[in-house]
Amino acid sequence: MLAITFVVASIVVSCRSGIGEAEKLDLSKTPTQRSHDVFAVQTRNGAVSMRMESPLMEHYDADTVSYDAFPQGISVYGYTEDGLLESIIVADDARHIVPKKAGRDEIWEAFGNVIMHNVLEQETMETDTVYWDQAKREIYTDCYVKLYSRQGFLQGFGMRSDDHVRNSILYRPFDGYGVVVQDSTAVIIDSVNFIGPFPKK
Repeated sequence: MLAITFVVASIVVSCRSGIGEAEKLDLSKTPTQRSHDVFAVQTRNGAVSMRMESPLMEHYDADTVSYDAFPQGISVYGYTEDGLLESIIVADDARHIVPKKAGRDEIWEAFGNVIMHNVLEQETMETDTVYWDQAKREIYTDCYVKLYSRQGFLQGFGMRSDDHVRNSILYRPFDGYGVVVQDSTAVIIDSVNFIGPFPKK
């Protein structure tokens, strides 16, 4: 009986000396959830309208907002109503912010080597930061933007387009150039959506 009491007492003493006080966690800086190899699909009227892929997603909860962070980059693919791949957006980092206060819209932020490519129009824009207003279905930025297209090259500060990178408007343009003469016999092939020659009957 004495031996058992001695063992228990020694365990209690050793536990007290070995465990310190835990540090307080700041949940706004500590992810509450971490997901690897994320793949998400958004549908509209039963058809795929967008697809998102990322190696890592971390979920954070702050006092006024909760947000998902994509510190290892993100890729977003937009599709037409006919199912054709229309737009590709890639970035080194991104966040999806959901305000907890009613009446505030969800906002996506992408930053770091942001490339927006419209496959069908063969237009590519490069910038540092873009925002996507999900409710308005609009992509915008006030940063420096480079735009490459079949018609030439433009650069400026600020851009607006819809969420499929259509009908892009570039603000404060400077030092661009246009292609004046084009080969009317040139054939433009959509290599992404091309399915090959039609089979023989």
